[in-house]
Amino acid sequence: MKPIILTSPLQGWASPLEAVPDPVFAERMMGDGIAVDPTGDCLHAPCDAVVLSVHASGHAITLRTPEGAEILMHIGLDTVALGGRGFSPCVTEGASVQRLDPLIRFDLDLLVCEARAVITPVIVTNPERFTIVRRETGKLVGIGEAIMTLEPRDAADVAVVEGDTVRRTIVVPLVHGIHARPAARIGEIARKFVSEVKITKDEREGNVRSPVALMALGVKLGDEITLAATGPDAADALAAIGDLILGGMGEKAGSGAPTPPAASPPTSVFPREGGGPGITNDGAAGSWAPASAGEQGARKPATTLPADGRLPGVTASPGIAIGQAGLFRLAEIAVTREGAGATTERAALDAALGLVAARLASKSATATGAERAILSAHTALLDDPTLTEDAHAAITQDDSAAYAWRTAIRGQADALKATGDARLAERADDMLDLERQVLRALAGEDLDERLSFPPGTILLADDLLPSHLLGLDTASIVGFCVERGGPTSHVAILAATMGLPALVAVGPALAEITAGTPLILDAGAGLLHVAPDAETQATAQTAFDAQTERRRAALANAAQECRTQDGVRIEAFANLGSADDADAAVRNGAEGCGLLRTEFLFLERESAPSVEEQTADYQRIADTLDGRPLIVRLLDIGGDKPAPYLPIAAEENPALGLRGIRVGLAYPEMLDAQLRAILAVRPAGQCRIMVPMIASLAELRSVRTALDAAAAATGHTEHVALGIMIETPAAAVTADLLASEADFLSIGTNDLTQYALAMDRGNPAVASDLDGLHPAVLRLIARTCEGGAVHGKWTGVCGGLASDPLAVPILIGLGVTELSSAPALVPEIKALVATLTMDACRAHAAAAMNCISAADVRTLAREFRP
Repeated sequence: MKPIILTSPLQGWASPLEAVPDPVFAERMMGDGIAVDPTGDCLHAPCDAVVLSVHASGHAITLRTPEGAEILMHIGLDTVALGGRGFSPCVTEGASVQRLDPLIRFDLDLLVCEARAVITPVIVTNPERFTIVRRETGKLVGIGEAIMTLEPRDAADVAVVEGDTVRRTIVVPLVHGIHARPAARIGEIARKFVSEVKITKDEREGNVRSPVALMALGVKLGDEITLAATGPDAADALAAIGDLILGGMGEKAGSGAPTPPAASPPTSVFPREGGGPGITNDGAAGSWAPASAGEQGARKPATTLPADGRLPGVTASPGIAIGQAGLFRLAEIAVTREGAGATTERAALDAALGLVAARLASKSATATGAERAILSAHTALLDDPTLTEDAHAAITQDDSAAYAWRTAIRGQADALKATGDARLAERADDMLDLERQVLRALAGEDLDERLSFPPGTILLADDLLPSHLLGLDTASIVGFCVERGGPTSHVAILAATMGLPALVAVGPALAEITAGTPLILDAGAGLLHVAPDAETQATAQTAFDAQTERRRAALANAAQECRTQDGVRIEAFANLGSADDADAAVRNGAEGCGLLRTEFLFLERESAPSVEEQTADYQRIADTLDGRPLIVRLLDIGGDKPAPYLPIAAEENPALGLRGIRVGLAYPEMLDAQLRAILAVRPAGQCRIMVPMIASLAELRSVRTALDAAAAATGHTEHVALGIMIETPAAAVTADLLASEADFLSIGTNDLTQYALAMDRGNPAVASDLDGLHPAVLRLIARTCEGGAVHGKWTGVCGGLASDPLAVPILIGLGVTELSSAPALVPEIKALVATLTMDACRAHAAAAMNCISAADVRTLAREFRP
């Protein structure tokens, strides 16, 4: 049978089904296909066919090709509620039509005003018989332009009946295999049928109703699996689940799709044995307590502290903190094995599971972005029948509910880790988190457990992740130090955002400090004083009091417009990642947002956010800013910020591979969705768009084309400023060329420093030498400002240097007119700018560029007096 070519029934923007804001279509419950967001008002036949049905409301039609492919076209979403208004069918059931014949005329203006959306899915409703081997999405299509090619399925893909069991063998097309999201979708479909369905791979078997059991099979792209169904509706269940997997669930590896990264052994931030300095772990998850000196000493050979007690490090966030050492220890919840009887223990477990489920649902209702995705994953795992069945089975053997639940959780968590897949290992950590929540519910304890330390704690660890800081009681933590890391790491950025003094790259001597040791953290000077004497304590207290007074005065004057002493306007913006950040920025006098990190919506989740979800979050931040400018950075993902739903192949050096706007251009549907979401924010014009990781004018032009297409498709007529981030040396030295078409330039000093100095900011071996005040970086910043000025375009800085008081006078002297810092630092930045004059800044910047090292620049900067 020859391939079937379907042409576009509409003029408009072609997108994958995932772009449709309705799970019925987006999750391929009706079948596989694409969607077209129309700009015209007539639906045309995509091929020669017979009309199977025309919906009574006129909004949908189904065709059958001569080869037997059944094609559903559904104009808009929730359009059945219009009761036929706006639709004029041109054909009736049973009619024969030829390609391009008009099928339904519709009032596009009416649909735009009254329907939930006008995007139109074009669906192959019998995918068990036909495979889509080619589809055109992420582009404008015209009526009659080829959008899909169908081929009949291999005859080998048929169900085989063996007594009461129906079997079907298929090859998995999912680029990431069966991980959390596909496993949950398979389980959801399976629960609609009475029959029991199992998947077998390499003689290992898993119940499809159990996401954990499916994930533990370790099914990867290209694996052959066998589905076996037993029961009254076995054939239907087998067809539905098999077609769901073959349909790809939005993760199908296309003809040219990159291969998935090779599996790597699972790693844990909290090692089960022999943890890092200051961190011990006994297998539980959820709370922290100080580690004893004995526990700490057992983990790492002794390293002699300097005799003067001064440990040098690299400034991640400036400031002075006085307090005592706090170390990490993960505390175990004690449980007894013996139960009080199967009936009592089962009732207790079921009640605890219900409490945790209700808590997750309540939190999900108000959560946004990554938090919502994590809560959804926990809910799916909590509903897993394998866990409850295993726990109930243990209870029948006289185990207590707590012991039975822990045994069930850890058995499945170990199975996930044994797959060798890092993604599944992360789900194992989620399960250990759920273990703790249910055990607390069984014990009658508050489920909202606070991770707390004594007041005045300076936190010490070998390394930290952003999730560590976000889960701690920062009201009691006055600063932190880590052995590794660099000043441009995400933890450093988060520390500045939180206003916490912080040092990184302190080295292994940090592990010698015991809990409770008095400390003085002078992050601005790059020093940690261990067990300081009385004189040092008094000096530090004086400096701390002066710092506190400066901050108080700066905050009192934070609402004033940011200008130099001689009247030059410097915009004081803030870097944001959420509406809470925006609220803090406004309270601290920020005049706008110079960088909204949109990856907060895309990371730590199993699928990309919808246009509506993005719009809601961007709108919430815009509303909080109350009319102040909002510069939205397009998704900066890849490299050190992977997303599990994007099939980016393993790269030898991710920092030099597919990241930033390169990902957006490689996945145009995702780029289009984000552009549409930004354009939907009101009032129009408050949002400006910034493109990350630009290296050429061609990339900027491609984004401009995509922006124009999104604006045309959504009817957006207002001008939208489109600027670029200068993060590569290529962009810096060609800034004059880029500024001819960009509306503004903003320098990301963290990545620019990394690429200019050829040092990976995530590599602890070199991170301590990675400093944006290196003369080479300063010269690239100067070149950027000069290039922007050629075309009258302003240049800002949204990287870490904008939050560094030592760097601010230099940046202004180089020509920077906008500084976007951490929200907590905005008052101090504005107060500093008010003491500066342009002549002094220019002379200071010229001297800095003539230094021979970053250390020399910092020495010069400390001596600068405005």
